[in-house]
Amino acid sequence: MAAELVASAAERAAVALLLGRPPRAAFRVAAHDVDGSPLVIENAPLLDDGTPMPTRFWLVGPRAKMLVGRLESEGGVDRAEAEVGLAALDVLHARHQAERDALLPLNHAGPRPSGGVGGTRRGVKCLHAHYAAYLAGVADPVGRWVADRLAELDRPLPTARTGGAGAR
Repeated sequence: MAAELVASAAERAAVALLLGRPPRAAFRVAAHDVDGSPLVIENAPLLDDGTPMPTRFWLVGPRAKMLVGRLESEGGVDRAEAEVGLAALDVLHARHQAERDALLPLNHAGPRPSGGVGGTRRGVKCLHAHYAAYLAGVADPVGRWVADRLAELDRPLPTARTGGAGAR
């Protein structure tokens, strides 16, 4: 089970600034950038109003979002999917969904988040969600692929102070 999804008032304020709006669900900061600012948040599987939230790990650091966005614009989604392979992605999505579902309240009878990483059912939809999971310590091969590509392009990477890169 993940660490308790509780953010301090200061973390909630910092994340609200990064998102441009107040967060709509319980979360914890899963990784901090080197300057101490939130880099990745881990979201509860349900928003405060009960709406399913499929994106468990969310990349909120502006520099990291920009770098990954550039990689996506250069065809990174298709390249990552081809290099990692659909079989490995199917396993990853199933594991991610099971871990997220385990965070739901025991007697939850309402709608549930669906899909795997970022709500994806098959393949890669968003490099940001995979990279966020990787920075939070999840063994995500697409997140690792993103980190490797950014390093190859000689783009200094955001460095997570907490979490650990791909530890779980």
